[in-house]
Amino acid sequence: MRLFLLTTLTMIAFASNSVLNRLALASGDMQADTFGTIRLVSGAAILSILVLWQKRGFAIGGWARLAAVLALLAYIFGFSAAYAELAPGFGALILFSVVQVTMFAGAVLSQDDVPRQRWLGAGLALAGLAWLLWPSGNLTFSWPHIAAMAFAGAGWGVYSLLGRGAKDPLQATAMNFLLAAPVAAVVLLAGGGIGALPVMSVAWAVLSGAVMSGLGYALWYHILPMLGATRAAVAQLTVPVIALAGGWAFLGEALSLRFAMASVLIMAGVLVSLRQR
Repeated sequence: MRLFLLTTLTMIAFASNSVLNRLALASGDMQADTFGTIRLVSGAAILSILVLWQKRGFAIGGWARLAAVLALLAYIFGFSAAYAELAPGFGALILFSVVQVTMFAGAVLSQDDVPRQRWLGAGLALAGLAWLLWPSGNLTFSWPHIAAMAFAGAGWGVYSLLGRGAKDPLQATAMNFLLAAPVAAVVLLAGGGIGALPVMSVAWAVLSGAVMSGLGYALWYHILPMLGATRAAVAQLTVPVIALAGGWAFLGEALSLRFAMASVLIMAGVLVSLRQR
């Protein structure tokens, strides 16, 4: 039960990032790279304070740390760039489909035990997600933004796979953010800087970085060893459902019977995947 509650809390934090990202970019006065940089700097700040307060110390780490930092940068900026254009549902479908494929591939390559019920649960959840989010009608797609979201999904999948080996989740997440934030800041300044920004857009970016990302990702690294790669991949398929509920509550997005029925299918798949053999 404790693992279920912690996983639910983490998924809510992940979904909140989608809502906060859309809120911050909705006015058009903040660019995606600015949002991503503020998000990283805010996360690095709050995590550093926690590491210092708990006297854990800082450890640079080796090549695995470099891989985690690059994966985090790929996710943060691909995610922000894609949501500047893509419809929320379609973007979420791309993101979490790629995440699931990446994490299942990582589990297979590392020879993890993937029981049949987990494949069944993953299939049910992904089918429900596709039914819920697949666009209908005559729509045109922005392929550069689709590619950005797929890039973000691969980045997040790799970041999650690397997190399974973290001995100190808080310290590992803090170092990932601390090393990624300066890189993001340099890239942003090289591109022309920030300029004037709406106060509320900055507030959404700080909230996304400090709480939903910094603390949320530390919690994610904490529970990943208990979940394993495949169960973690399936659990994340609940995020678009939660994000759409948040969009309805905070952005006025419409809900439908299709939403309710597909949500039941997704949750059924997640429960099948997470139950013991």
